[in-house]
Amino acid sequence: MNTHVIEAGFPVNSDAEFEAVSDIAAATDTTVCGLARVVEGDIDAAIDSGVEMVHVFVSTSDVQLEDSMHATRQEAKQRAVAAVEQVKDAGVECMFSPMDATRTDPDYLREIVEAVSDAGTDWINIPDTCGVAMPTSFGKTVKAVVEATDARVDVHTHDDFGMAAANAVTGFENGAEQAQVSVNGIGERAGNAAYEEVVMAVESVYGVDTGIDTTQITKLARIVEEASDIPVPANKPVTGRNAFAHESGIHAAGVIENADTFETGVMTPEMVGAEREFVLGKHTGTHSVRKHLVEAGFDPSDSEVRRITKRVKEYGSGKRQVTAGDVERFAEEADVDREEEVRV
Repeated sequence: MNTHVIEAGFPVNSDAEFEAVSDIAAATDTTVCGLARVVEGDIDAAIDSGVEMVHVFVSTSDVQLEDSMHATRQEAKQRAVAAVEQVKDAGVECMFSPMDATRTDPDYLREIVEAVSDAGTDWINIPDTCGVAMPTSFGKTVKAVVEATDARVDVHTHDDFGMAAANAVTGFENGAEQAQVSVNGIGERAGNAAYEEVVMAVESVYGVDTGIDTTQITKLARIVEEASDIPVPANKPVTGRNAFAHESGIHAAGVIENADTFETGVMTPEMVGAEREFVLGKHTGTHSVRKHLVEAGFDPSDSEVRRITKRVKEYGSGKRQVTAGDVERFAEEADVDREEEVRV
């Protein structure tokens, strides 16, 4: 799909993960990245796995420094600089993350960013590790980091308050060149910024050509859904099964006339490899019912369409799903004529 970088895993975590990262690195021309703490053994494992980029990280918020890492600010900075130097000495591209950046003292954040920049890091990643940033505040953080470094800036956003995709896009607005995303938004706790949401917002709303083959997004979402055993909610943006489904009579009538009336106008189902669907239920109008009847081979009058629509609404009001087969059955029970079959 022309994804720019694949962060394949944490090689030091286990033999199985090391092998998985190595296999991925060997299987693609896409840049593959391995994750590592600011620990010499972690970095050695990542480099040995064959990745082209190593992403090193260290806690920088006071709460994580004191109660997770058990280190001082100065110690964290020293380890960060040493880690970046180790990666660069190996001739590998380096990304550095000040973990929990959005809860880090701004002055210390700038200090550690400047230190690792002087050490030669290629990328600074800004992680909203606990998902607490709002777009306005996150934008200010990104802008401050961009101004403090010559390295390229990347963002990593979590969805604890439903802001992950918005924050990723805000990162771009404030100078970030890359965002870390995951298919279907899966990740720690409430997950990360969703690949499909960020890509399509950038492509469709901002008109930026990412180079990504968006027509495979829905297929990719289904592959990951099956492999992860984490279901995609029906109302999930872009790839949910209802993302391009219309039930309301007003909506369906408008979309049948012109899809831009009740869809975004800048993103079509075809762009993401999906199909538009007209759902039947208690809010269904005559336009959708007529469309289903005609597609099933019936030639209904206006009064017949109204009668069938009434039955669909009554059936759907019982919280039952109304299928195309139900509509066909209603039409047959009402003796609606079928179009004459033409034989040649």
